[in-house]
Amino acid sequence: MNHLGEIISLGVALSWTITAWFADKASRRMGAMVTNVLRLVLAILFLGLLLWFTVGRPYPVYADGQTWLWLGLSAVVGYVFGDYCLFNSYIYIGPRYGQLMMTLAPPMAAVAGWLLLGETLSWTSILAMAITLCGIGISILSREEGHFKLDLPLKGILLGIGAGVGQGVGLVLSKVGMEYYSASIPSDAPAVMESMLPFASTMLRAIIGAIGFGTILALQKDFGKLGAAVKDPVAMKYASIITLFGPAVGVSLSLMAVRYAPAGIASTLMALTPVFILFPEVLINKKKIRFKEILGLAVSITGVALFFSR
Repeated sequence: MNHLGEIISLGVALSWTITAWFADKASRRMGAMVTNVLRLVLAILFLGLLLWFTVGRPYPVYADGQTWLWLGLSAVVGYVFGDYCLFNSYIYIGPRYGQLMMTLAPPMAAVAGWLLLGETLSWTSILAMAITLCGIGISILSREEGHFKLDLPLKGILLGIGAGVGQGVGLVLSKVGMEYYSASIPSDAPAVMESMLPFASTMLRAIIGAIGFGTILALQKDFGKLGAAVKDPVAMKYASIITLFGPAVGVSLSLMAVRYAPAGIASTLMALTPVFILFPEVLINKKKIRFKEILGLAVSITGVALFFSR
């Protein structure tokens, strides 16, 4: 099917829009840490059932030590660090600005690829990063009395930057891990295993991520909050929705998208989430979108597109 990867990438952007919308509500209701533990545990159960029915084993079968190492590192960076920052940023700056900060992920992935894999970082890439940062700056800065001033809380902005860095670096690490995973699959494995590789990889990452968040909860002695959230029907509804459209479907489809389309095109289309998030913000929350926010978003997306035009 032509443009399958591009279609999947747009589906990822839509999926992450839904995730961002409900993750904001979930984080405000039960806290970012508890939200992440719940969604990853639910994702493990969902993906386990999916693998059981398709591959015959309810766990990431055939994954060797190198696969666990690299995908585990990607989980620590992308989930434990990146998603912790992202979900907390929603509390301070909301999903619209939180997703805007996520346009930093593709440039951060390029920097990580340069540092970890020796991939070339061209002048075009550097220019694209500058344009992306400029777009973010237009959206979050205002000029008063000759001085620039932040329109948003600094803590929320720093958390948003951390989220973009975590996702970008985590994507590079997960790409390495998937290469090891694919190489470890024996020739007599079920043919469906290759197509289910992104889902098995996501499950492995979810396991490590859940252990990481669970450890932090234990150290903070906050398991009581987790128990309270499980008994809260509204909280569980939010957790179920962000599990389905986040790690269970969205992340798995993102790994699938880069297998069927060039990573640059896929990443650019997936970066459209802050565009999609404008619709519920206006239609449901009745928020007014200023011209400079639209301009900043357009400049950021242009930077991401330019970044991958080489």
